[in-house]
Amino acid sequence: MLAKKRILLIIGGGIAAYKVLDLIRRLRERGAAVTPVMTRAAGEFVTPLSVSALAGEKVYTDLFDLTDEAEMGHIQLSRVADLVLVAPATADLMAKMAGGHADDLASTLLMATDTPVMIAPAMNVRMWEHAATRRNLAVLQGDGVRVVGPNEGDMACGEYGPGRMAEPLEIVAAIEAALADGPLKGKRVVVTSGPTHEPIDPVRYIANRSSGAQGTALAEALRDLGAAVVFVTGPAVAARPAGVEVIEVETAVEMRAAVLGALPADAAVFAAAVADWRVENAAASKMKKIAGKLPALSFTENPDILAEVAQLRDGRPGLVVGFAAETDDVVAHASAKRQRKGCDWIVANDVRPETGIMGGSENAVVLITEGGAEEWPRMGKRDVAARLAMRVAEALSGA
Repeated sequence: MLAKKRILLIIGGGIAAYKVLDLIRRLRERGAAVTPVMTRAAGEFVTPLSVSALAGEKVYTDLFDLTDEAEMGHIQLSRVADLVLVAPATADLMAKMAGGHADDLASTLLMATDTPVMIAPAMNVRMWEHAATRRNLAVLQGDGVRVVGPNEGDMACGEYGPGRMAEPLEIVAAIEAALADGPLKGKRVVVTSGPTHEPIDPVRYIANRSSGAQGTALAEALRDLGAAVVFVTGPAVAARPAGVEVIEVETAVEMRAAVLGALPADAAVFAAAVADWRVENAAASKMKKIAGKLPALSFTENPDILAEVAQLRDGRPGLVVGFAAETDDVVAHASAKRQRKGCDWIVANDVRPETGIMGGSENAVVLITEGGAEEWPRMGKRDVAARLAMRVAEALSGA
C-alpha cells in the first residue's frame, strides 16, 4: 500500500524520537520513501547521521541553508510528499501548528504544505492533559490534521498515563489508512466501544459483559475503507485498533464528553455497551462489610449518548448508527429504540447467554433502518464489521 509513496517526516525534540529510527525502517521495508526533517531539539535525542543512514536520504535541518534552498526550496519540499508526518509531535510543535507559526524549517514546512498532515503526539502526561494542549489538539483536528496516539503507559520521567508516542507499527497502520483510496477516504467516523465501569467506591464498580471486540472490528473495517476513525472506548478486553485515534474512558459521563468533543463527524457508530445507570452516592473510600447490614445504593440515569447525538440540531453526523443488545423480541424492541432515540440505523442482536454472542467471537445481527429489518446470518465479528462498514460507505456516498 505504501509502495512509491513519499513521507515527509518531521522529527520533534522528545525522548520518543528514538522510536523514529524503527519507524523509518518499517516505512522503507513497505516501499515508502522517507524525507527526514529534524528540529534543532530532535538532534539532542537522535543524530542526523543515524536518521540519514536509515532513510537513505539527506536530513534537512536549516531553514536558511543556501545549498538546500538551491536544490529544493522549503516550499517545494513541503509539497512533493504524499503525507507529512510529525513524530514525535511535542507540545511545542503542536502549539506552533495550531497558532500558525513559521519560525524554523519544520513549522514553515507545515505552514507551506497542501498535502495531508498526521501527528503522533508524545509528551509528559501533565502536558498532554493541560488545557492549552487540549485546545491546540481541537484546533488541529478541526483543520483536518490526523492524530495517531498517544498511548498510555510509563513515561521516561517516571510518571504514568497518556502521552507515550504510538508504536512504529501503529503509526504505519495509520499512514496506510490515511493514504488508502477507499470509499471512505476523507470521511471522519466516531466509533464507541466496550463497556463502561460505574464506580460504587474506589475498588468496586458496576459493569457488563461487553468485550469490545465488535467495536474494535468496526473501527478497523472503517479504517481500511479510508476513514479517519476516532475510537472512544471503555475499559474493554479487546485490543485497541491500530491506525485510529483512540480515546480511553471509564464511565458513561466520560464517554459522553469524549464523543461530543470528537464531533463534527460524517458518521457515528455507537457500539459501546453503555451502562444505563450509575451509583449516585458512590463512596469516596472503600465501603466496609458490616455483618447483617447491606449498603444502601442510590442510582441515577446515565446520559443517553446515542439519543443526544442523534437529536443534535447543529453538528449532527450525517449517519448515526446505534446498537441494541436484546434478550427477547429483538426486532420489536430494537425498532422501538430506533424511533425513540432518533438514530438512522440500529444494529440489533440477541445476547441471551445461550447464544454466546456477548463476549464471543461471532455475532448474529438484524440491521434495522427506516426501510425495515434486514436479518444477517451468524458470522464472525470481523465479517459483521466489514459488511456494516461497507453499508456506511454506501450511505455516505448516497449510493
